[in-house]
Amino acid sequence: MAFCTDGHETTASDYCDTCGAPVGDGSATAAPPPALCPSCGVPAEGRFCENCGHDSALPPPPTAPTATGGHEQSAGTVGEPEGSTAQTEGETRENPNGGPVWVATVTADPGHYARMQAQKGPDLDRVDFPDYYPDRRIPLRGPNILIGKRSVSQGVHPDIDLSVAPADIAVSRSHAILHISGGTLTVTDLGSTNGTCINESPTPIAPKTAIPLRDGDRIHVGGWTTITLSTEQD
Repeated sequence: MAFCTDGHETTASDYCDTCGAPVGDGSATAAPPPALCPSCGVPAEGRFCENCGHDSALPPPPTAPTATGGHEQSAGTVGEPEGSTAQTEGETRENPNGGPVWVATVTADPGHYARMQAQKGPDLDRVDFPDYYPDRRIPLRGPNILIGKRSVSQGVHPDIDLSVAPADIAVSRSHAILHISGGTLTVTDLGSTNGTCINESPTPIAPKTAIPLRDGDRIHVGGWTTITLSTEQD
């Protein structure tokens, strides 16, 4: 039985049946996961972080203190289990700040699939629309929520994990990041292969640029995945 580069057992000889990753020969030793950026917490290789530009040769930035008197709690970092306050599916922990909570609903979108097929971008010739994909509802507790596909070998553990079968193979490992500050939500594409679009637009947003979002906005990633943002009272 073969294994893909992410460790899934598969009967295929080229690409994993579960996540679409290439199938290895089973004998290679997995590369150690990259270090996390001490500034933003995203996996980073090399001296400069591709997400926030932090120089790893400099001392880590100081930790911001927790504010009191009704102000917002200081932000955690993506990828750090102790610092992140992002919720996994099914959790019901109350919003510490009170007020509305952002919720992401992940769906398989035939309209987005048709637009991406017309563009004929990278990997899209191998993308098939799933026969069945139940909607996934994920509360967002912020402040940083990574959108992507889980990779054990690369040390990537997204808050919105799109490697869940049937996986959208056109989604990048670290595809985009949502940021919550107070009642404001933004999305930033992290330089993904196929880009990030908003509200049926065929034109991807500029990478490394935060785009404000509103209740009801739709984020399109990969070959057929749409993430609809909404607010609910906690």
